[in-house]
Amino acid sequence: MHPSPAAPTRAAPSAVVRAHPLIVGSAALIAVVAAVGVWLLWRVFVDTWAGQRVDQAALEGARYGQVRLWQVAERVLDVVSVGFVAAVLVAAVVIALVRRRWSLAVQVAVLMIGANVTTRVLKLMVFERPDLGVKGVWGNTLPSGHTTAAASVAVALLLVVPPRVRPWAAGIGAAYTTATGVSTLVGQWHRPSDVVAAVLVVLAWSAAVCALVALDPRPAATSTGMLPAVGPSGRPRLPVAVRRTATTLLVGGLLATPVGAVALSVTWQRRESLVTRGELLTAYAGGVCAVLASACLGFALLLLLRHAAGTAAARV
Repeated sequence: MHPSPAAPTRAAPSAVVRAHPLIVGSAALIAVVAAVGVWLLWRVFVDTWAGQRVDQAALEGARYGQVRLWQVAERVLDVVSVGFVAAVLVAAVVIALVRRRWSLAVQVAVLMIGANVTTRVLKLMVFERPDLGVKGVWGNTLPSGHTTAAASVAVALLLVVPPRVRPWAAGIGAAYTTATGVSTLVGQWHRPSDVVAAVLVVLAWSAAVCALVALDPRPAATSTGMLPAVGPSGRPRLPVAVRRTATTLLVGGLLATPVGAVALSVTWQRRESLVTRGELLTAYAGGVCAVLASACLGFALLLLLRHAAGTAAARV
């Protein structure tokens, strides 16, 4: 008997991932809420007399201790430049290309260019700062260009680094964004609303890019996010590092939020005067807490969203 010929083998089809609708919907919702938040900040703190008074009081409060703080703040702000943004953009694209994530390289470019151009267009062409008799007004400064650049740089690295490095990128990004935003207050360059608006601009573009990451069909073998941790029930769960970092950022943001809200509420109620050292420092503390809260909560959301965009997909 002659041996039967071996059956021809079929090459296994490469698996691709399909985005979960909940991820794309969540990303879209975050982007819309962030965009509306930018408009509300302008409407309340720029387009009204009371808002201008509160915002300006926070800026004046930053003058206390400015001599010493400026020595640090100036170094932080000196880092942010067109050359720095361009260098980070190139580095992020190179990382994406080295990891063979071609579409991610394009998405990072879209994020950085889109966020920084949006800030410039909003500040110079869309939003106006009416002269309502509040001293210290020198034209519209919302959103902050320096904070936008710093936050977009941090998010770009968060998007392209390997999954195990993302928690570190999120924590460092939140700290760097906060330091840049507070430094603009110390240098009398921007008011708190300018800084928070810049964080929201970057958050909106980042959420949109995360949606694109989730929508991008790619071979599972080259997917950087396919590192699911499975719990006893068989359902995916967050890796320990992601969970700890996101929790830390969320706790920091949630602690800073009520403190800032109370300080700014007190300032709002006393907006007719706002001349004493205590009143100005209260306004300044409220502004710093608002900056810290926006950075911590924003990067916590982006860390979770970026992880979900890579891991919570269905293989087909």
